[in-house]
Amino acid sequence: MAKKRRKTKRQLREERQKKLRKRKRKRIILLTVEIIILAALLVAAYGIFKLGKLDYNVLNKKKLEVYKDTGEYTNIALFGLDSRNNELDGGVQSDCIMIASINNKTSDVKLVSVYRDTLLQQQNGRYDKANSAYNTGGPEEAISLLNRNFDLDIKNYVSVNFNALVKVIDALGGIDIKMTKEEAHWCNLYGAETARVIGEHWSDIEEKAGTQHLDGIHGVAYARIRYTSGNDFKRAQRQRIVLEKVAKKAQKANFITLNKIVNEVFPMISTSFSSKQILGFAANALNYNLVSTNGFPYQVTTSETVKNHSGVSFVIPIGLEQNVKQLHQELFNDDSYEASDKVKEIDSDIVYLTDITADNTEAMESTFKGDSLNEGTE
Repeated sequence: MAKKRRKTKRQLREERQKKLRKRKRKRIILLTVEIIILAALLVAAYGIFKLGKLDYNVLNKKKLEVYKDTGEYTNIALFGLDSRNNELDGGVQSDCIMIASINNKTSDVKLVSVYRDTLLQQQNGRYDKANSAYNTGGPEEAISLLNRNFDLDIKNYVSVNFNALVKVIDALGGIDIKMTKEEAHWCNLYGAETARVIGEHWSDIEEKAGTQHLDGIHGVAYARIRYTSGNDFKRAQRQRIVLEKVAKKAQKANFITLNKIVNEVFPMISTSFSSKQILGFAANALNYNLVSTNGFPYQVTTSETVKNHSGVSFVIPIGLEQNVKQLHQELFNDDSYEASDKVKEIDSDIVYLTDITADNTEAMESTFKGDSLNEGTE
């Protein structure tokens, strides 16, 4: 049996050095992992600290009148409030009502504006404008209104004071909007009012057709214009254009800019989302892709002749059931959707209250160049 050769001093020294290097690499790897974990914890803690500035509102899920689950989609109600005294949880009209539908598999986002003057069923079965629900019952009733009338499963919301949008647009360095000369004129008029409300300095833009660079005051003023051709239908489209511009710039903004927006704007936001849910959305923010925008209802007219109402002009859906069916097709690609008994009941009630049907009424123009992300307002 061969004798086992003894290792030389040199071999022993090399083995010790090799073991030391191996231990050192392990320590470096462990230290690196610890630093990464610590950094992640610090970022999360910082994010949670910032989220503490939000106005959180826990909703009673049993009162939201949620319809069937839409599966892979997350649907969120967005409300823009004409709040002069920073009211966020009710007692104020929701001048902007939107539904954001996120496809959780593709991260595609579809945005639908609900015309604020739309005649819809409110709490206790009465009928009134869509924007009155937030005023009378806060976000809980405003969400219920959308679920009740459109067979949706919205469980969460985000409400923003319009003043917040001024600060967001300014922090992002303004937005470029293509507009008509008439829109530029009204943008200045609304700009003066907006500036007075928030107490900021402003100056007129040129009243000409073409692309204009708008600061926060004029960006919000543009979104509020309704006294042009297209009336409130056009205004809802302008709101979608502004929101799209802001979203695209925010996705490219640096940390300093985003931090400034958080500090100034979060106190003017109310939401039902938890900190964990918001951090989840933030982690996926760069992947979201706004693929379509539109106004709802699709086939509409206006009327001042509504039973039990006088001296008020409403937006009337021409065949609510058919409009809701189209909504489900466009948001969820659901060709098999059949309206619930509730939607059919509301459809019948609206016909009774207005005498408006597809057989006796021609739909007004409510979509314009610029819908579905093809910008342009001429």
